[in-house]
Amino acid sequence: MRQMTLGLLALVAGIFAAPAAQADITIGFVTSLSGNGASIGIPYGRGINAAYEYKKTINGETIRLIQLDDGSDPSAATRNARKLVEEEKVDLLIGTATTPSTIAMAAVASELKVPMIAISPLGKLPDSPEQWVVSVPQPASLLVKIVADRMKRDGMKNIGYIGFSDAWGDLVYSGAKAAESTDDIKVQTNERYARTDTSVTAQILKVMAARPDAVLIGGSGTQGALPLITLAERGFKGNTYGTVALVNPDFVTVGGKSAEGIQVSAGPVIVAEQLPDDHFAKKIALDFRAVYQKTHNIPTTDGFSAYSFDAWLIFANAAERALKTAKPGTAEFRTALRDAILSTKELPGVHAVYNFKPGAVTGVDERSLVVVRLTGGAWKYAP
Repeated sequence: MRQMTLGLLALVAGIFAAPAAQADITIGFVTSLSGNGASIGIPYGRGINAAYEYKKTINGETIRLIQLDDGSDPSAATRNARKLVEEEKVDLLIGTATTPSTIAMAAVASELKVPMIAISPLGKLPDSPEQWVVSVPQPASLLVKIVADRMKRDGMKNIGYIGFSDAWGDLVYSGAKAAESTDDIKVQTNERYARTDTSVTAQILKVMAARPDAVLIGGSGTQGALPLITLAERGFKGNTYGTVALVNPDFVTVGGKSAEGIQVSAGPVIVAEQLPDDHFAKKIALDFRAVYQKTHNIPTTDGFSAYSFDAWLIFANAAERALKTAKPGTAEFRTALRDAILSTKELPGVHAVYNFKPGAVTGVDERSLVVVRLTGGAWKYAP
């Protein structure tokens, strides 16, 4: 477990300059800066740093941001969450880069009664008498529904599935199976592979033996490219589909020509400049891109950093209301912040318009998604 200062990461300088006693609102952020989730964890980290630059104070109160690396390990994510709550006395947790680690963090947040905004999908709320967690990303069921709608429009009927052998792979597969009842498609295979695997030849041979019209990928980041590379090597000529979890520069680089033409459901921020002027996300998404460029001196070309940014927008909006009734650093403020998050209404972000309510882990609808196609190494809006 490593505490990462932003200077060490060559990101935002100065966040840790103020001592803890002078910081009014303390946020604990966990991501995967190392390990097999780093290709998406690093963008998450860059997104939170851009968000901090975008809004450093709330109603005159300063914000202290602490960032920890979980090494893509759920056990480390658990330890980090406990450290942030028990030692750093954070008012809010935000994290992390993989679904298994996010589930682990959410359990700690619920146990210790600290609000948490998850930046990886959660299939369900932790088993707890009270709700302390919400999730920013579009749920896998909605991500896959949008893709299934596109498959149907494209005339695809028989679908092969290959995904991670973990919670994320389960979520995407469950979404695909749910689409069978409403769309004229049939999921023919359920092949899995580990995030650390270097070959999926055996799984792809089974997928192709089912003679699918299209293949749905339930992976993410660089490892999400492995099935596509193998499909191309085996001469597959059908369509390929995925989710926003594949919208990552490393995926595009590693996938190369094998990934060309894949269609994925993604947040509108991915194609911000291509959106109609009246789209809810266009202005805030372009603002996000500008502050990201200013913060890191590179453009953002992924969807993960935007989830962190939206988590910050949700936190800031809720904190403005919570500060009216309680002071940071207290149990009363954590409860007020939780209640404010759960009453968020029509808050526009770069990925979605957010509406949270008690009992629901997510707060997005179909406005949060568009279909994009990888063309010439770039994502293009495909309405």
